[in-house]
Amino acid sequence: MRHTITRRQFLTASGVTAAAACAAGLLSACGSGSSGASSAAGGQDTSSYTILYSSQPSTLNYLTTSSDVEMQVGANCVDTLLEFDNKGALREGLATEWTFDEASLTWTFQLRDENWVDCNGQVVAPVTAQDFVDALRYLLTPAYAAANVGLVTSYIAGAEAYYDYQVNLANAQAGYVADDGTTYTVDGAGAVTVAAPGAEAQVFQPVSFDEVGVKAVDEHTLTYTLTYDFPGFLSLLVYLPYEPAYGPLLEEMGDQFATSAETTYSCGAFYLSEYVPLESWVMTKNPENYDADNVFIQTVSRIYNAEAEVNGPEMIRRGEIDEATIGSDILDSWLADPETKDLVSMDRPNTNYTYFYLFNFMPYRHEFSGQTVEGLDAEYEPDNWAKAINSTNFRRAFLYGINNAVTLAVTAPEGYEGYMLNTVTPPSFCANDDGVDYTQCGDLASFSTFFDEAKAKEYRDAAIEELTAAGVTFPVKVQLPYNPSTNDWDRQCQVLKQQLESVLNDGASFIDIQITQGPSDNYLSSVRRAGKYCFQLCNWGADYSDPETETDPFYQAPGEYGGRYAYLRTAVEDGIVTGETADAIMAYMTAVEQAKTITSDINARYEAFANAEALLISNALVVPMGMSVPAYLATRLNYWEGQYASTGFSNKRLKGIHVLDHYVSMAEYEANRDAR
Repeated sequence: MRHTITRRQFLTASGVTAAAACAAGLLSACGSGSSGASSAAGGQDTSSYTILYSSQPSTLNYLTTSSDVEMQVGANCVDTLLEFDNKGALREGLATEWTFDEASLTWTFQLRDENWVDCNGQVVAPVTAQDFVDALRYLLTPAYAAANVGLVTSYIAGAEAYYDYQVNLANAQAGYVADDGTTYTVDGAGAVTVAAPGAEAQVFQPVSFDEVGVKAVDEHTLTYTLTYDFPGFLSLLVYLPYEPAYGPLLEEMGDQFATSAETTYSCGAFYLSEYVPLESWVMTKNPENYDADNVFIQTVSRIYNAEAEVNGPEMIRRGEIDEATIGSDILDSWLADPETKDLVSMDRPNTNYTYFYLFNFMPYRHEFSGQTVEGLDAEYEPDNWAKAINSTNFRRAFLYGINNAVTLAVTAPEGYEGYMLNTVTPPSFCANDDGVDYTQCGDLASFSTFFDEAKAKEYRDAAIEELTAAGVTFPVKVQLPYNPSTNDWDRQCQVLKQQLESVLNDGASFIDIQITQGPSDNYLSSVRRAGKYCFQLCNWGADYSDPETETDPFYQAPGEYGGRYAYLRTAVEDGIVTGETADAIMAYMTAVEQAKTITSDINARYEAFANAEALLISNALVVPMGMSVPAYLATRLNYWEGQYASTGFSNKRLKGIHVLDHYVSMAEYEANRDAR
């Protein structure tokens, strides 16, 4: 059966149309004309947008990164096959039409005419279907250590077999020997033998990239063949790993691709015209883009400032930059000051990101292929911590002892109740075929607020008895790190320490939360992925519109490192966790694997994923915290004009947004919000 689909909609926001809002005078800026001049009303330049940044990206390579700050170039300088509009509906992007053939599980996309441009905005070559193929081949090359490779290997036919072979071949060619003594050898025909001590050797025959389900039928026709009829595939295409890249540039630059403006080609709303690490990067409007009439900003400048949190608001006062975050430490004074109160508004709410606390189940050094977990430093007593987290009672003391309202109040002093979560997946993310919100499916439907001091102390007392017998010393040291470049994270840590210790150390010496400052640059690689924490706040942004995406931080295939969060399965494989905790982890892994196989019955699929998530939370393998709280901003952008989705990077795109001749006030923000 063949379906012809020209546009598919997922979650959309309610509200009047943009045209109606413009007619009513609610939007700060409307129309589709180019903005190259200064506003006559305020005399402010409305053609450029300047903002500070304090965390230096480790790469601009959109094919390999998954970091929030590092995907700015991919989001704004490279177009996707489809894109979301400002209400969350999918529409045409580089593809003008698409069809799906159920029998072959093949999506076919017809591409529009578009060009690659260099850092000077000069046309290099046309964008072709082969650029999507070459980009996927690059991403599936283990040497480039793409963070999002699982979003390809899980869904594109043949991709996993090809990637696994490439990993084993690379190990063999490098003479790699794993910690457990596993060896890799390759014969003249290219077959790789993987021999683990005490196990039968496995032989991996060569797998050609031609066997991967991505094909350039001709210059303007691209096909993807799936491993199964994955319901969220179209929304997944609006994300980094499915973006194109100019093949000859990839071949020439290799691991140096997108390390500078000169090594980055663009086909999106902007092109990367300048990049100087620890100084600035500049994106310039791309006049060659097919939708250039809907790009209203000529120049986007990001200026490095290690003290952006402090200096940004002061530069706003002087009118030197166009946006800065107004932190909780100065918010009240700004709102009370007649000179600044009308400069403060908020970011558009982002239902993409949710926040949760994770325990570190990998406190020891572990060598993955191409990934090293260093584990806890000795001062945080990794042996003691490993015993503590093996106790469900210990973890549940945290689950029931944390009052998320107190912590959220740091960043949302008004209305924080609306951001608290008892699940990992936020409400209104997706609904089943009967319109039932995912968080009301299966076992998740029974979840309510966990905070309960009496229950927390019951679990604490049970943990003390259990862990004392296991040789644990109290108080258990709990390293709680934060990134200093993230506004208010340090204050949240202080509040959490005070609140949780006041509950769990009331009448007992149970935990000693030790707050540590991580690096502002490369925080994820240096801290979370390296296992340099006991307990910390983490976040996850959905990659596509299906609950499977919410399993990515926690699910691990056997022997793999998964999303590089808590390394749950590895903790079982390494014997760090045993007994009840190991059983709970493996029950979750099995539940996820079974849920993935359900593709035609959406109601059953959602219930199965909801039950898996409930296992994760009820066993306190993760502690839900809340949704992303919109930051208080001083900004000259009306973000309600921009692209929006509860998945991917759409909210980072500046296409469709005007720079105003004034900073947005809260009243203006609310009018724009209500118009949507």
